[in-house]
Amino acid sequence: MLSETFDRDAITTLRHSVATCAGSAGLRGDRLDDFVVAVNELLTNAVRHGGGAGRVVMWSSGGEVVCEVSDSGGGLSALRPEPAVRPAADQPGGWGLWLAEELTDTFRLTTGAEGTTVRVSSRLP
Repeated sequence: MLSETFDRDAITTLRHSVATCAGSAGLRGDRLDDFVVAVNELLTNAVRHGGGAGRVVMWSSGGEVVCEVSDSGGGLSALRPEPAVRPAADQPGGWGLWLAEELTDTFRLTTGAEGTTVRVSSRLP
């Protein structure tokens, strides 16, 4: 469905590609918008915190749209609390992963010295 590497310059175009692919798979309305926002947050995080570039792979399977974003940065410096805690309203950063988890049906984060991978999915109607 979609598989490519990206950097800062590709995020806007890639966001449109994600919307097109997810829409073609059957996501509609608010569910489509939420999925695109979630993936955009992951793309932005990969560029900002993961070494300036990343890889995105997206597919549909088993009644859901799945997207995996990975980078080759040094990994997250601290463990995220489980369940995820909403950042303080006046906190300028730290919203990306929380939003991605809130706006999708599944969220899985793997991180280590070789980089971070986040996989999100949304069920199709």
